[in-house]
Amino acid sequence: MSRDFVGALLQLNAEKGVSREQLVRTVEEAIQSAYRRVAGDEDIQVRIDAESGKVRVFRARLVVEEVEDSATEMTLEDARVHQPEAEIGAMVETEQLDHEAFGRIHAQTAKQVVLQRLHEAERNVVFDKYASREGELITGTVSRVEPRAIVLELGKAEAILTTTEQSPLEHYRIGQNVKAYVLEVRRSAKGPQIYISRTHKGFLRRLFELEVPEIHAGTVEIKAIAREAGSRSKVAVASRQPGLDPVGATVGQRGARVQAVVAELGGEKIDVIEWSEDASTFVAKALSPAQVIEVRIDEEHRIANVVVPERMLSLAIGREGQNARLAAKLTGWRIDIRSDVSVAEAARVEAEGAVALAPPEAEAAEESAEAATEAIAEAVQLDVPAADQIGAEEAGGEVVQPDSPQSDVATGEAVAAPVAVEPTEAPAKPKRRKTVKSSEAVDDGEVSS
Repeated sequence: MSRDFVGALLQLNAEKGVSREQLVRTVEEAIQSAYRRVAGDEDIQVRIDAESGKVRVFRARLVVEEVEDSATEMTLEDARVHQPEAEIGAMVETEQLDHEAFGRIHAQTAKQVVLQRLHEAERNVVFDKYASREGELITGTVSRVEPRAIVLELGKAEAILTTTEQSPLEHYRIGQNVKAYVLEVRRSAKGPQIYISRTHKGFLRRLFELEVPEIHAGTVEIKAIAREAGSRSKVAVASRQPGLDPVGATVGQRGARVQAVVAELGGEKIDVIEWSEDASTFVAKALSPAQVIEVRIDEEHRIANVVVPERMLSLAIGREGQNARLAAKLTGWRIDIRSDVSVAEAARVEAEGAVALAPPEAEAAEESAEAATEAIAEAVQLDVPAADQIGAEEAGGEVVQPDSPQSDVATGEAVAAPVAVEPTEAPAKPKRRKTVKSSEAVDDGEVSS
C-alpha cells in the first residue's frame, strides 16, 4: 500500500504539475477532513510520510496561554501532562488513533475530499503560473469562436480574447495560433480566467522585444507608445549605448524587423521616431512624416504651437486628425498646428490693426491742438486793447466802440459793431455787405438807402 501511495503521488505530480509536497499536504488535509466529519472531533491530525507512504492519525491540540476553543487548544499545564517539554505555540499529541479502523464510509468520504482538494490545488497551480505572467506575451490555439469572444487553448487553461480587445483588421479561425498580451488573471469557480488582448500598447512593446535583440537586451529602450489598433501606431525609442542609432536598430536592415511586427498586427502602420528630452524637438519628430518649421512651447498650459509649411498641413494633421492625435498621446503635449501662410497672414492683420489705432501720445497732441484752436477763436472775439485801436486807425480801418451798438433799420434790433484787426501777413479782405428786408444796406455800422 505504501508503494502504491508513493507511485500515485509521482503520477499526480507528472500529470497535474503539482509539487510533491503540495500533493502530500493536500491528501493530509483531505483525510483529516474526512475523519472530522465522521468522528465530529476538531483535534484530529493526519501526517503522511512522503518517502515511505505511512499514515499517522492522532489527536493534538495547540498550547496557548488562555484557552478560547477547548476543542483545538489547551493550557501549558495540561500540555505538560502529555509532553513535559511542551512550550507555548507547540502542537501536543494527546492520543494515537488506529487508522486501520478507517471504514468504507470513511474511505469514500476521504476519496471525495481528496479529489476535490486535488482539483483546487491544480487550479491554484495554474492561477499562480499565469498570474505571474501578467504583462507578458503568450501563444494559444483558437478553440472556440463565440459572438462576444474568442477562446484560446493554452494547454491546462483557456484564455479569453473579447471583441473589444481584437484588432478590426484581423479574422480568426479554429486551430489558428495566436499571440496575445496577458491583461489579467482572475479566480473563478471553474478555474482561473485569463483575459488577453491584441490591442493593448503593451502587446506592441512585447512584439518589438521579440523581434529586436537590442530592445530585449536593454541597449535600446522604448520610451513611449501611442496606438490606435488596426490603423496606426507611433513608437519613441532611445539608445542607452553611445553611437547606436535607436531608430535604425528598431527598423532593421531594409525594414525587416519592423515589417515582421507589422505582419503580426495585420498590416497596421508603425512610425518609429527618436525620443528627445527637448520638448520642441520631440514634438517636431512626433509629427513625422510631416516637416515642421517651428515649435513654440507653452509650459504653463502644456501647449505646443507648431508651424508647418502650407503643403504639409494636411499631412501633419492626418486623416481625421489621427497623426496629430497620436503625436499628442506620444508626447503628452496638446498640439496646435498652423500653416506658415496663416501665421504670416495673422501677423500682417495684427500689424495693420496696430497702425490704424492711434497711440495715446498722438491722441493727447490732437486734443491739445483742438484746445489751442478754440482759444484763438475766443481771443478774436474779445475787445481789442487801445494800442490795437490806434494801429487800426493808422491803417485806415474804422473802429466802433462796443458800448455804442448800432441798430438794424429794418428790425430795430441792436447789431454788434465789427472789430477791425491789423493784418499781419495778408491784406484785409473787403468787407461784405448785408441786405436787409427794406432794401437798405448796413455797411460798417452806417445806413445807406
